[in-house]
Amino acid sequence: MSDSLGAIVVGTGFGVLTHLRAMRAAGFDVKAIVGRDGEKARKRAELMGVAAGLDSLEEALALPGVEAVAVSTPPHSHAPIVLDAIAAGKHVVCEKPFARNAEEGQKMLEAAEAAGIVHVLGCEFRWATGQAVAARALAERVIGEPRLATFLFHMPALADAEAGVPDWWRSEEEGGGWLGAYASHIIDQIRVSAGEFVGVSASLQTVAERSAELPWTAEDSYSVHFRTESGLEGILQSTAAARGPFAACTRFVGSKGTLFIEGDSVGVADASGERRLDVPADLVLPAPEPPPAELLSTAYDMLHSMGIDLGPYTRLYENFRDQILGRPVSADPGAATFADGVRVQAVLDAIRRSSREKAWVTID
Repeated sequence: MSDSLGAIVVGTGFGVLTHLRAMRAAGFDVKAIVGRDGEKARKRAELMGVAAGLDSLEEALALPGVEAVAVSTPPHSHAPIVLDAIAAGKHVVCEKPFARNAEEGQKMLEAAEAAGIVHVLGCEFRWATGQAVAARALAERVIGEPRLATFLFHMPALADAEAGVPDWWRSEEEGGGWLGAYASHIIDQIRVSAGEFVGVSASLQTVAERSAELPWTAEDSYSVHFRTESGLEGILQSTAAARGPFAACTRFVGSKGTLFIEGDSVGVADASGERRLDVPADLVLPAPEPPPAELLSTAYDMLHSMGIDLGPYTRLYENFRDQILGRPVSADPGAATFADGVRVQAVLDAIRRSSREKAWVTID
């Protein structure tokens, strides 16, 4: 097998904003963009210098030299696309949230394992500098045993009632909402740092006023109390609808100190004082590179306008490429697989159930 791997990108939004650019940076030859709107797919293919813009997944999968597929479509559409790609013998990267529920995710995992293809979940922030440095420090017990954690993030992007988002993003049934969009990353981060979740108590909310013409059934905010198998307890709270300045806090309190993340900087406070941790050379990423301005038209697009996903996603696709080619890959950070997708989805399912039932939900 040559080092140049042919690929297609399914999805004309984030798939083009980030996946396409990251795949190319990792050495993939992207042969087609696939979307429900064929004209949009063709225009974006022309803009990005891709040979084909198609509205047929079957046609794209049959293109000569295609060995890999990036799936960046609404969550409710992941399963049929992924299963078709696996049936065609393609290696797959699938965006998060992985599925509508853990049962649907399990079907994709079983199909991928049975086919023997490389399967990766889009948890790109495992390679984000601050998160990766923190994960290593926690694994090395720099603060002793992690016992308490806080993950707070408030932003104003969706505070406006007319904020432009895709129709699916407003629909809980189609996997939309802020919980899947943002909390799935944090859940994966906690799993890497402190083991699997064993229970949650949660509330999902829509805090911003919404237009009657554009009804929302999905949340724009969440609050979650969680516990992991290691004994870590913590709080996740976030909203995409808080007017005013950004508010962020990521902190682990351990038996010997406290670790906190501020962007790419990781600090530790313990009995000896406060210090910043050095960034190892393998965790340094290039500066963010914004996508072409012609691709940015809605509030949803603007969530990705800084290009901060590109560096981490390039690392993810380098890992994906090396797995396909049979090369050694690092386990630190390691790529998330469909098995991780099922486990994250089980936590999201439990959070939604807890919010409905107003009760603590144990996760098996």
